[in-house]
Amino acid sequence: MLGPVEVRRDGHPVAVPGGKTAELLVRLALDAGTTVSADRLVDDLWAGASTRRNTLQAKVARLRRAVPEAIEGTYRLGVEPDQVDALCVLRDAAAGAKRLDGGDEHGARELSTAALERFRGELLPAAGDWAAPHRSQLEEARAKLIETQLTARMRLGEHVIADAEAAAQRRPKQPIAPWDYRYYAEKVRKARYDLDENEVKPYLQLERLREAMFWVAGELFGFDFVPVAGLPVVHPDVRVWEVVERDSRRHVGLWYFDPYARQGKRSGAWMNAYRNQERFACDIPTIVSNNANFVEGEPGVPILVSWTDAETMFHEFGHALHGLASDVRYPSLSGTSVVRDYVEFPSQLLEHWLSTPEVLEQFALHHETGEPIPPPLVAKIEQAAKFNQGFKTAEYLASALVDMKLHLAGDRDIDPRRFERATLAEIGMPREIVMRHRTPQFGHIFSGDGYSAAYYSYLWADTLSADAWEAFSEAPGGAYDRDVAQRLYDHVFSRGNTVDPELAYRAFRGRDPGTAALMRQRGFPITEEA
Repeated sequence: MLGPVEVRRDGHPVAVPGGKTAELLVRLALDAGTTVSADRLVDDLWAGASTRRNTLQAKVARLRRAVPEAIEGTYRLGVEPDQVDALCVLRDAAAGAKRLDGGDEHGARELSTAALERFRGELLPAAGDWAAPHRSQLEEARAKLIETQLTARMRLGEHVIADAEAAAQRRPKQPIAPWDYRYYAEKVRKARYDLDENEVKPYLQLERLREAMFWVAGELFGFDFVPVAGLPVVHPDVRVWEVVERDSRRHVGLWYFDPYARQGKRSGAWMNAYRNQERFACDIPTIVSNNANFVEGEPGVPILVSWTDAETMFHEFGHALHGLASDVRYPSLSGTSVVRDYVEFPSQLLEHWLSTPEVLEQFALHHETGEPIPPPLVAKIEQAAKFNQGFKTAEYLASALVDMKLHLAGDRDIDPRRFERATLAEIGMPREIVMRHRTPQFGHIFSGDGYSAAYYSYLWADTLSADAWEAFSEAPGGAYDRDVAQRLYDHVFSRGNTVDPELAYRAFRGRDPGTAALMRQRGFPITEEA
């Protein structure tokens, strides 16, 4: 039986609205060791009583990453909006616990888990068996990063450092310095992995690659792309295709292709969704585009691209397919409108189909002879892809961990130089490597909330895509196995943000993702635990 809960502000008692539910949430905040959280909760509870539904939905969307299961549970049980609004305290309680523990992340996570378990056990008893199988996700992003980092961290950079030292012909007692690394790494690359892009480009024609992407979409998801004329476009270079289901001929959406550079166009390559798919009031199909900046050639002369640019084309087309395959009710949950550490998973996964023999034999044809790209050259490309991965992963992880720790530091004063040095020492950063983005110019941290504490998401998406690709490589039908492709469509590409990503991935793969596939893909030694 719970005793009374009293919250004081400036020495005066403050009433707690909302009955037993609010009382228990305030208790959780106080148990986590921070009066500030309890005060914040009282404000949230009072404000929540008059919250309009659209405001509530916006708040719930912001909270999904912090406590997705608890929020989903309140909807399932019909809990009142002010109680959902009060879930803000769980994030405050977790942050307070971290400060209280003086940086003890393990202890903080245990406190946060215990708080959420009490919330489930005492506030959501009707959830029953639904809540039991799911672990706490209060620090989901942190747990993901730590899992990948602990598995890989200390065995990533060491062998590339040894290679560079050997290239420098120095003894181990005279290790290279960070400013030496790239110079000697380039010597290793030339000696072991040298790949001339000019050998590859003749086989990679822009229009052939577009046809290859269409073919892959047809094999995986049964989509056909039909050219459309007469639709308005922003420039004559832009072409349009209608996307239809192969069997039913049902209209799926429109795909715009804007491949060439021109004055006033932004640089790079990207995907746009001009209209999201929805079924709210009526069926509304999506309109998406893929955009690039290739230099347009003379009429009749094929445009040749690098292997990296070909991978980028498949990557951005993966985003487009994520939008085209969407089959949800609400436009705000449609297509690529998913959490930051999940949105790159479908696109990075689609890159794998570029190197499949079925694609290369049909579409990677020499622009003069028509011969397919030779297997020894493909093997050379695959071998070169593993070069320097230890360095790249270590420098990336260093920045990701500094980003996360900065955001976990709360409101205490920070000396950036000391903080960076202490963090790198704590994670065991090899002295021969520096972090990819030094703190003063780390734009992901300060440029907006999109990547705040989320720089890790690139590697997590890579972890998911590597693990998902092995679902195909292990299947009887290989890269084009119909059963695996159907599960990918049903549980990943078509679901948008209507299902928690962890649950969606588990439904597709039959288990949670592991790091072993990523380690194999990058050429690292793995253990049974990975």
